[in-house]
Amino acid sequence: MIRLVIAEDHNALIDGFKLFIEYEEDIEFLGSANNGQELCELVERKRPHVIITDIRMPVMDGIEATSKILKAHPEIKIIAFTMFDQDDAVQQMLQAGAKGYILKNSSLKELLAAIRNVYNGQNYYDPNISLGAFNQVKTENKPVLTQRQKEILKLVAKGKTNQEIADILFIGKTTVETHRKNMIRKLNLKGAGELLRYALESKYDF
Repeated sequence: MIRLVIAEDHNALIDGFKLFIEYEEDIEFLGSANNGQELCELVERKRPHVIITDIRMPVMDGIEATSKILKAHPEIKIIAFTMFDQDDAVQQMLQAGAKGYILKNSSLKELLAAIRNVYNGQNYYDPNISLGAFNQVKTENKPVLTQRQKEILKLVAKGKTNQEIADILFIGKTTVETHRKNMIRKLNLKGAGELLRYALESKYDF
């Protein structure tokens, strides 16, 4: 029996999903969550075999939740479930450890195939997705940030202060300030406000 949970911030989709699998004898629906934090808590209580999760959710997104869950429970199989096709967010989900990706407008047949395939140790990608997009690093027309700058930018997108970023990354506050100034220059931005906007807009792109 495949023990399954879903994370999705639209309850109508969850209700439809439950109806989809109600008569599948090999799948047991354990529950649902409306954000990544709730998903992590649900996983600790229910210990599912397979998780289907949206990527963009409030509180904690699917990428962060996937990474956190798999660090604690590497045996769990996770499928990204979203409307976004060929998005950098998909690549980040796969890098975080997701074993499959399926679009929300896919058929029930595709959804069930994804669940059963990842449960059996295989990867599963929606046939309507171009996998070449996942394997290609999109560098055209984009400035190259260092790995440390990307780490800082992610934390900027979360609203962290320079001191908070320094504490999280175990570096000096002045180092963070220097990196931010260099990013503003490298990205041709006009100040901290534009850097924050860039970070928010690029949250799933670095």
